[in-house]
Amino acid sequence: MSNRAGGPWASGAVTASGVPPLGPAQPAAPPPAPSPDGPQRRRRQLLIFGGIAGVILAVGLSVLLAVLLGGESNPFRDKASAPADLRPPLAQACPAPTVLPSGAATRGPSAPPPAAGERTVDEDAGISYRKYGKPWVTWDTVWRAGTLEVPYRVGQHFVTETYSGGEYHASILSAAVPAADNDAVSLDLECVGRQVAADVRAEYYPQPNTMEPLRDEVTTLGGLPAWVSEFRLRFEANGLTATDELSAVAVIDVGKPTAAILYVSIPGTHKQFDYVVEDVLNSIRPL
Repeated sequence: MSNRAGGPWASGAVTASGVPPLGPAQPAAPPPAPSPDGPQRRRRQLLIFGGIAGVILAVGLSVLLAVLLGGESNPFRDKASAPADLRPPLAQACPAPTVLPSGAATRGPSAPPPAAGERTVDEDAGISYRKYGKPWVTWDTVWRAGTLEVPYRVGQHFVTETYSGGEYHASILSAAVPAADNDAVSLDLECVGRQVAADVRAEYYPQPNTMEPLRDEVTTLGGLPAWVSEFRLRFEANGLTATDELSAVAVIDVGKPTAAILYVSIPGTHKQFDYVVEDVLNSIRPL
């Protein structure tokens, strides 16, 4: 029904019977406490997990630093704890034996017979040996031969032929080569001898070549322990008349960290001098 102004049902205040009038508003009840499975518990879990992760990270970094600081790549590492091997090549390849092998040569019980005639004397090597007349002449240069670079400074030689590769020689040459640690009292003669002989074959002669072994043994030369390797090599080179050569390498223990080396070579074109190989080896004497 409508209420029109000025009509019989003009508006006015109406109070319902038996209903009390409204008073001031009451405060709202506090919210319930969050359940244990709510956001607060998740925050506690994240804090715990974060702490564990931090501990693991710290331990991992400590281990990594220990590895880096103790490794070869660490620039601050004390290099003295791992020094480089500065020993000569022969000393590295042939460490001095702690016990002499059974049957190894030792210094003779008596001095060898005195040497007669003219001598070639090698003060550095600590030996002397027979000196020969013409066509042999005195060696007057330093020849550092092969991978081992044995420095031949003393001896005799003569030119057997000249060809496109240069001059070819017969030779009797000696040298001193470091072959042991400074505190070593003996040499591994067999090992050193084989190393030097292999270097001779690989570096002194035309390649490829074939080898006929003639002698390979521990012995004594002039009363000194020695290793002798004697062999004949066969080869070919453009313009070279010689196709073979009789050679010998002797390594002599002179009681020093350096070994004495005697190298003898007689080209096949001059076989009349083959006797020199055995003759000069037998003439070796200590200084």
